[in-house]
Amino acid sequence: HWAKLPTIIIYPGLKKGKEDRESRGCIEMKEKEWIGVDIGGSKIAVVRGTSQGEIVEKRKLKTGVFKGWKEALEAISGAGEEIKNENCSAVGISCGGPLDIKGGYILSPPNLPGWDRVPIVEWLEKKLSLPAYLQNDADACALAEWKYGAGKGMHHFVFGTFGTGMGMGLILNDRLYTGRNGGAGEIGHMRMNPCGPVGYGKVGSFEGFCSGGGMAVLGQMMALAAIQRGEATLYCKNKKELPSVTAEEIAKAAFKGDRTALEVFAQTGKKLGEGLAVLMDVLNPDGIALGSIFARCENLLRPAMEKALEEETLPGNRCPVFPAALGEQIGDVAAVCVAMEGRGRKA
Repeated sequence: HWAKLPTIIIYPGLKKGKEDRESRGCIEMKEKEWIGVDIGGSKIAVVRGTSQGEIVEKRKLKTGVFKGWKEALEAISGAGEEIKNENCSAVGISCGGPLDIKGGYILSPPNLPGWDRVPIVEWLEKKLSLPAYLQNDADACALAEWKYGAGKGMHHFVFGTFGTGMGMGLILNDRLYTGRNGGAGEIGHMRMNPCGPVGYGKVGSFEGFCSGGGMAVLGQMMALAAIQRGEATLYCKNKKELPSVTAEEIAKAAFKGDRTALEVFAQTGKKLGEGLAVLMDVLNPDGIALGSIFARCENLLRPAMEKALEEETLPGNRCPVFPAALGEQIGDVAAVCVAMEGRGRKA
C-alpha cells in the first residue's frame, strides 16, 4: 500500500545527508520537476527545473538552423526526452505571440517566420507523454518574477519585457490575468504620440518609444538631425552609419556622456513614465518590474521616467518601479512556471 504513504518518510534519528538516507534505507519520493521550453527568434532553451525555480538541466538550440517548425519541434521534443525523468509532471512553453493559448497553437509570431498555426501543445504532449501548457512570454516572465524575483510577496504586480519589444504580464489578485483570449497586457500597442518610431505596427506606440528597436529608430532620427546641424555623435558619425545604429550602441555612447545619446534616453524615459502612469492609475499595482534595457540602463532612464510619473499619476496610485531580478535566467524559469501554473489550474 505504498500509495497511502506520505511523500517523505523519515526514520527516527535519521540525518539529512544523502549518504545517511541511503545507508539507513530511507524511502524518499523526490519533489515534482517540470520541463520548460523557452522559444525565441534566435534561440530555444529546453530545461528541467524544480518547484523552487532552480534549473537543474538545460539544452540550447538555435532557432535559425531548422528548416521549418516541424524540424524545430522534433529537436525540442528530442531535447525534452534527454532531460526528462520520472519526476517530471508537465511541460511549460513560453513563446512570443500571437498565440492561441486555449487551443495550444503558435500563430505566426513576427520573430518566427513560417510558424503558422503550429500545434505545439498537442505535439509535445504526444512526444513527451506529459500535459503541456502554452503561455505568452511576457505573461510567463511575470509569473517567474512574481514567484521568485522582484514581485515576490506582492498581490498585484506588473512585469514589462522592455527588450526587443514591449509586452507586459499582469498579476492581479494573486493570479495571472490573461484576458478573454490571452491578449491582455499588450501595452506596447498603445499609441503615445501621433508621430514617432513605429512599434507593434503603430506609429508613435509605446513599443515604438520603449523597446530596443524603437530606441534604435529614435536614435537614428536624432543622429541625422545632429549630423545636419554639423554635430558628431559617438554612436553615429555620418549618414552611412545610420542603418547600423542599435540601442546597445546608443547606450554605450550615453554612458560616455554623448549629448545626443542622452537625449534619446531622456525621450524614452519620458514616454516610459507616461505609459506606466496609465498602468498605475488603471490597475493600481503594488509594483512594476522592467527587464532587459531598463535593468541595464536604469540610471539613464529613471530621471525622466520619475518626472513623468510625478506629473501624470494620481499621487495615491504611484508605486515603485524597479529592475527585474532574475536576469539572464528569467526565460528558463518562466517556462518552468508555465508548467506549474498550468498544472495548478487543472488540479
